[in-house]
Amino acid sequence: MPTYISLMNLTEQGIKDIKNAPERTARSIKQLEEMGGKLIAFYMCMGEYDYITIAEAPSGEVAMIFLMALGAGGNVRTTTLRGFSNEEMAQLIGKLP
Repeated sequence: MPTYISLMNLTEQGIKDIKNAPERTARSIKQLEEMGGKLIAFYMCMGEYDYITIAEAPSGEVAMIFLMALGAGGNVRTTTLRGFSNEEMAQLIGKLP
């Protein structure tokens, strides 16, 4: 499955309701799994981003729908990157003309 790295920042709403963040996170993980995805890693961070996640989703469309739903909750804003493993990178480079 494709891998996605999300860099997240809490919104004003999200930080005001930070005490409920563990429950919101658990619901989001369950929703991702119901969509066929899998959370690989989750970190709360100090610095520019509040959270960083690494997840897999069956497709870019599924990842996008999940991220739109997450954003619609109003607690986080995301910047998401499509990650390629070392093996995937080698395969891509092998296809260069």
